[in-house]
Order: sequence, then structure tokens, then C-alpha cells
Amino acid sequence: MIRHTTSRSTAGHRTRRTALAAGIAGASALALIALPGAAYASATGWGGTLLPGQQRCLSLYASYQVRADGQATNQGARFKVQRNGVVVYGSPTGTTSAFAWEGRSSYGTFPGPGTYTVCATNNNGTNTLVNIHLFTDANLPY
Repeated sequence: MIRHTTSRSTAGHRTRRTALAAGIAGASALALIALPGAAYASATGWGGTLLPGQQRCLSLYASYQVRADGQATNQGARFKVQRNGVVVYGSPTGTTSAFAWEGRSSYGTFPGPGTYTVCATNNNGTNTLVNIHLFTDANLPY
């Protein structure tokens, strides 16, 4: 009869390796939880064709700064930016080929925390290609 036995030193090494692995896993989990990050910082964008009369909007929450921009081909589009449903910027003309608007706490131009929405509307009789972007807090590109 062949017996398999484990020496005390092998069992001790196994216990220490298991304890070490558990310790590393626990420390890694704590490090991930402790990583700093902006609670709502985000960026989003959309590009595509708007048919006559169509509108496309994007929304994000901003705590201290926001930037919205957009471009349109052909005869352009109408752009607007809203904070909690109230317009804070609108295209100065019926349609425009590009726009950019930003509110920053550091410049004194930020209207306040809230949900910001950027919209592009095609008020023309032909299709237009549109790109819109919305950046908040730590994700502003500049």
C-alpha cells in the first residue's frame, strides 16, 4: 500500500501562499475603491444625418463646467444648449454651420450645476450632416 503524505513544510508553504494571495487580492480591491475620480465628469457625442424637421439632443450632468459644440453641413442647423430645460444658448441665426459654447466656474460663466442638453435641429428643406458634442467637468478638452 502506497501512502501519500504531506510534509509539514509543504502544508505550511500552501497556507502562506493562500494567505499571501488573499492579502494581495484584498489590497487590490481597496486600492480600486480608493481611486479618486470626478463623480459626474463625462463626455458624449453624436454624428449623423438629420432629415428636414428632425432634432437630436444629448444630455449630461455638470458640477462646475460644461462645453457644447457642433457642426452642420449644407445649409446648417439650429443649435441650442439648455440647463435643466431652460435655454442658456441658442444659435444667433436660424441656422449656422458651427457653434461652441462653454460655461466655466473659473471664468464666472458657469450657470450652475445641473443637467445640460445640447440639441441640433434641421430647419431646412434638405438633409444635413450634424455632429454635436457635450463635455462636462474634468472632461473638457481644453
